[in-house]
Amino acid sequence: MPEHRTGTREEWQAARAKLAEREAEQGRRNEEIRKKRLDLPWVAVEKDYEFDTEDGKASLADLFDGRSQLLAYNIMFGPAYSRGACPGCTSLGDELSGTLTHLNHQDVTLICTSRAPIDRLVAYKERMGWQFPYVSTFNTDFPYDYGLAMTEEQTQQIPEVKAMIDDPPEELQEWSVQVGAELKEGLREGPGWIAFARENGTVYHTYTVMAPDPFVAPYHAFLLERTPREGASVSRLMRKDEYPD
Repeated sequence: MPEHRTGTREEWQAARAKLAEREAEQGRRNEEIRKKRLDLPWVAVEKDYEFDTEDGKASLADLFDGRSQLLAYNIMFGPAYSRGACPGCTSLGDELSGTLTHLNHQDVTLICTSRAPIDRLVAYKERMGWQFPYVSTFNTDFPYDYGLAMTEEQTQQIPEVKAMIDDPPEELQEWSVQVGAELKEGLREGPGWIAFARENGTVYHTYTVMAPDPFVAPYHAFLLERTPREGASVSRLMRKDEYPD
């Protein structure tokens, strides 16, 4: 007998109908939130940033690659990470290459960013087989200005972060080993999405969302939510070339 509760087809249909009502309610709420997201005010970017790319130096406007919208995912890969990017962020990155054609044809340029130097990003991108542009924010104010990274002092001022550093759970200790950085350095990076628009020669910041928002989780995490058993914890993910055969 299975460990999970069992029932008749009629019982399943009744329970599923109740759940469908809640899911439809959530769908309506999500649509309301989407409209409010589009209604957020745009903020002009006044600082000149210079990024390192695979093709040399680039400004924020250059990163649009001729399109009017820029969507960037910040991967947790700081200068102190000696073993590579966060496995959870890496698993999300694995899913992005296939979206490039579709987004580009909708006037959207997709990139990823990290604070590690560009040579390390290029090597990691090749290792993972990624196709999207990977941009280094190393030695720029950009990740700090937009909440994608914290200074060491800031990590000590946020009680939740300080607690994780001072008394880390087992999963976080394992993660620290995976990225090859002490937690006081590793937790300075933040996974998140940031969006910009370009109009009449001006670049505007339009949206940012950070973990633990579900949008910052890899898509396969949503697939696991629909499977009959409890899905694997994202914090216990491995890089795709590190899983045992």
